[in-house]
Amino acid sequence: EEKSQEMSTNLKYLSLGILVFQTTSLVLTMRYSRTLKEEGPRYLSSTAVVIAELLKILACVLLVYKDSKCNLQTLNRVLHDEILNKPMETLKLAIPSGIYTLQNNLLYVALSNLDAATYQVTYQLKILTTALFSVSMLSKKLGVYQWLSLVILMTGVAFVQVNINRCCTQAPEYAGSQFVGLMAVLIACFSSGFAGVYFEKILKETKQSVWIRNIQLGFFGSIFGLMGVYIYDGEQLSKNGFFQGYNKLTWIVVVLQALGGLVIAAVIKYADNILKGFATSLSIILSTLISYFWLQDFVPTSVFFFGAVLVIAATFLYGYDPKPAGNPIKA
Repeated sequence: EEKSQEMSTNLKYLSLGILVFQTTSLVLTMRYSRTLKEEGPRYLSSTAVVIAELLKILACVLLVYKDSKCNLQTLNRVLHDEILNKPMETLKLAIPSGIYTLQNNLLYVALSNLDAATYQVTYQLKILTTALFSVSMLSKKLGVYQWLSLVILMTGVAFVQVNINRCCTQAPEYAGSQFVGLMAVLIACFSSGFAGVYFEKILKETKQSVWIRNIQLGFFGSIFGLMGVYIYDGEQLSKNGFFQGYNKLTWIVVVLQALGGLVIAAVIKYADNILKGFATSLSIILSTLISYFWLQDFVPTSVFFFGAVLVIAATFLYGYDPKPAGNPIKA
């Protein structure tokens, strides 16, 4: 009993550690890869999104294979029964999948135009959109603490935006259109909130494993992603090929993006909201420090600092669940 408890605690902190590493490094490497001065064409972010989806499918198939006691016949049967024989169940995931694909493309747009620190703080608005969609779609009830945290969150993000407008601290070679970056983050927050809640609704209504669901998401994601590649980058694709401008850094970004969904699935399984908030906050602090010291595309001001502290506080408060002592906690 004690051993399994210790094991789950270790898994909890391990999954959180990985989440902090994944969120921070994805944001920073993505930003760096979009602003790096290079010879030749830059990699197409639309193709990176597709490769990330394919890698995610591969990882999930391996995880299902592991759950099938490493038996290929069992794996084949599970995939056949759960995906091909339930076309309506599989089709349900086309909606969140299309939205996630849009969101993944928007994050590249955002990080091409905003520094990592500002992006990280602003992207926390997805807590607000997720809460609102949870209330409207899942009929969730939010407590006083949660409503309060949403107000604090909006205030914090507003301070960070004031900081952007007041001091365009970006060096000329980094300066993208901050308005475009901001719009991309805001649309990504709404799409993230809606798709997340929709996905949660589907997971609660059916008994399929998270990995099977992720394979279905990845399948549609790849299709939508490829459509995006041909619609937006078709001309460049025919000129320089699918893998134009790819280098080691691009592959790191792609692998980190593919890991994202799986890490979050693991965190939802092993950790609670408060710890997730903790991971998010650590990630914001790290991104700010690295953005300032290493990428040098960001100078924090007291206004930014105050806004970031409010956002971090709101993240914690949102996950806070005051349970009276001695009351059994419902899982």
